[in-house]
Amino acid sequence: MSDTTSVPAFERPVPVCPVRGSVLYPTMVMPIDAGRPISIRAINAALDRDRSIVIVSQRDREVEEPGAGDLYDTGTACHIMRMKKNPDGSIQMLVRAVARVSIERYVTDSGVIEANVRALDVPNGEDVLLQAAYRELKEKFGELVEAGHRGLQAEVAQFVMNLEDPGQFADYVAYHLDFRVEDKQAVLEAETVADRLRKVLVLIDTEIELQETQRRLQREVKDEIDRNQREYFLREQIKALQKELSGSDDEEDEVEAFREKLEALELPEAAMKEAQRELNRLSRMHPDSAEASVIRTYLTTITELPWNVRSEDKLDIEAAADVLEEDHYGLEKVKDRVLEYLAVRKLKQDRAEKGELDVAEVNRGPILLFVGPPGVGKTSIAKSIGKALGREYVRISLGGARDESDIRGHRRTYIGSMPGRIIQGIRQAGTKNPVFLLDEVDKLGVSFQGDPSSALLEVLDPAQNNTFVDHYLGVSFDLSEVLFVATANYAQQIPEALMDRMELIEFSSYIEQEKLEIAKRYLLPRQLDQNGLKPHQFSITDGAITRVISAYTREAGVRNLERTIGTLARKAARKIAHGDVKRVRLTERSLEGYLGAERFVPESEAEENLVGVATGMYYTPVGGDILFVETSTTRGKSGFVLTGQLGDVMKESARAALTYAKVNAERFGIARERLEESEIHIHVPAGATPKEGPSAGTALATSLISELTGVPVRKDVAMTGELTLRGRVLAIGGLREKILGAKRAGITHIVYPSKNSADMKDIAGHLKRSLHFHEVDDLDQVLDVALVGGLAALEHQGQEGGERGGESGGKTGKRGKRGSKSSEVPAQA
Repeated sequence: MSDTTSVPAFERPVPVCPVRGSVLYPTMVMPIDAGRPISIRAINAALDRDRSIVIVSQRDREVEEPGAGDLYDTGTACHIMRMKKNPDGSIQMLVRAVARVSIERYVTDSGVIEANVRALDVPNGEDVLLQAAYRELKEKFGELVEAGHRGLQAEVAQFVMNLEDPGQFADYVAYHLDFRVEDKQAVLEAETVADRLRKVLVLIDTEIELQETQRRLQREVKDEIDRNQREYFLREQIKALQKELSGSDDEEDEVEAFREKLEALELPEAAMKEAQRELNRLSRMHPDSAEASVIRTYLTTITELPWNVRSEDKLDIEAAADVLEEDHYGLEKVKDRVLEYLAVRKLKQDRAEKGELDVAEVNRGPILLFVGPPGVGKTSIAKSIGKALGREYVRISLGGARDESDIRGHRRTYIGSMPGRIIQGIRQAGTKNPVFLLDEVDKLGVSFQGDPSSALLEVLDPAQNNTFVDHYLGVSFDLSEVLFVATANYAQQIPEALMDRMELIEFSSYIEQEKLEIAKRYLLPRQLDQNGLKPHQFSITDGAITRVISAYTREAGVRNLERTIGTLARKAARKIAHGDVKRVRLTERSLEGYLGAERFVPESEAEENLVGVATGMYYTPVGGDILFVETSTTRGKSGFVLTGQLGDVMKESARAALTYAKVNAERFGIARERLEESEIHIHVPAGATPKEGPSAGTALATSLISELTGVPVRKDVAMTGELTLRGRVLAIGGLREKILGAKRAGITHIVYPSKNSADMKDIAGHLKRSLHFHEVDDLDQVLDVALVGGLAALEHQGQEGGERGGESGGKTGKRGKRGSKSSEVPAQA
């Protein structure tokens, strides 16, 4: 038995008309409006044939041009009864739904979606279950009609209630009630009539529960409104009585005070209009209402902002240079940039006074980005810039900020709304041209509440920030005169669009000599003051400070150095306070008694020239140092082993070195069987420290060739450079820090790529005089310097046939003393 009297047969593909947001059921006669080209083409194709068409619902109603994958696999076969074309090209048609159909396959022909369909003969299912579900559904639908379901007309409801066929009744209930398309489609796809009734019953139960909840909420809201109205009337009566008793009106005084402040501010026209509008609203409100409090806070913010208040710039370049020099040692690039800004500002002002330049151009400030490791003075130099320019200084930390409202503020519709941190900072500064520090801009986060870095794009764009709109203010504020300074530790973590708006100034790590001067000029006097000591009570020699720098602190900046000096000062203060001594003088020898054993022991040069051991150089954000590359070969199965926690790039450099050695084996006198019948093991101590980078290529190749040829490597030579398969030596980074680390380790000869010759300008004169530098373009030049006897020794090996038998695993010899692990940061070789 079935819920349809006859099941039509479809012998050829039928045009498919996709519909959105609706599902059509058999026996229904319904109008359909078609405006999309894909639907119009399907209707025209059906009219050209036998007027049969399949109506199928879309899975996603937002898809404008659906394909087969966007349509359900069950639809409704219909017959087009009437059709009307509108002037705008759309079509209105009246269809009669004939049967449920299963889509066997979709095909697209000339822009028309067609389908091979099979009519579905839906059985009734279990008779008892069918009748029970039918009765229950009829009762539930009756309850819904009696409750007055919105959108369900009385005549439609009556028609549905008169239906006696259970399957038709379920279809019409599902069609006329506001169910989701997915749920209506599930009703269409039900395998039996009983199952169809059960699905609709579940949906109508949910609808009844939702309506009950909605009615309860309406009652609660009505009660709340009634209570608020009573309270409002009572407050108005109390207000009138208080006015009669006191004879004054504080509200009017408050409104008048705001009005006077606004008139004195000379606000822009748009801002004045908005402020006056809010002030007029306040004057008509009860002063104790929540809305009045919001408006009062808004007007207070408007009146406290420095719309036309500016600091007068100090344009004395020499005085500014003295201030910067007094506060910071080194940082020449930053100081030069600030003095350049002052010089340009002075010239612009002279031209503006002559009428040759717009005043707005004179006041426009640069946007600087200071990038460097922690503790090198990025934040403190920004404060000194404000002092040198005679401007107010304000700082906000952006580390961890992950809400756009942190920058742009909250809209006043929210409870507890407030301006963004930019406007709050301007309000705190009290002038519209402060030095504004955006600290830790590389640590901005992203959340579902927006991307604060995107909000900063407008703030840091000189072409846009003169009309910056904070959501709380709702009017534009001119930020073009602010001197923005941003700081970051890692430039690569800043979005590219944001980087493009800032002028990058890099801060490098302090060298040992710079740290010594900073400690003597700034850190030691500050720690004496903080620990209650006078200069004659506590002193420390240069040698002791240098040892603190190299053996007790290892960092790019000077924060740990200052803390360690503070520790020494406190211990000295304790001795003086106990009366043990009257003054303390620390020397290099007495340092260990105060600070304990050395925490960091730098590498030192090898004790002797060794076969298979080459000295490389590396650097991290806390400074440079040397590393040893050890190579050993053992007879046996051919293999290539790399140890020492090497990164992928460093492993690739080692393989490139091996390939280079194999290609040049005959020239270097390396026996072919030695390469093919030996396991080659390259190790880079210390094994617990991760190492990465391409610049160890020359050291890896030198160590490998030394081991394979038996020619020792000079112990006083350290090298750096990326190596290609053809033996070319490419440029590397961090040359300055690497040279300083090699000097500290006792190295006297430095081999570096000639492409880094420009970096030698940053090397101090005393280093150039005390070290021997060798510029190289290829590995032959490296080997000529690094091997004992130079390249001639290798050529001699080649002339003799390059036979060197025996195992050499024990020839690596002793190495220099290795200190404790210095940092968790991977060494950049």
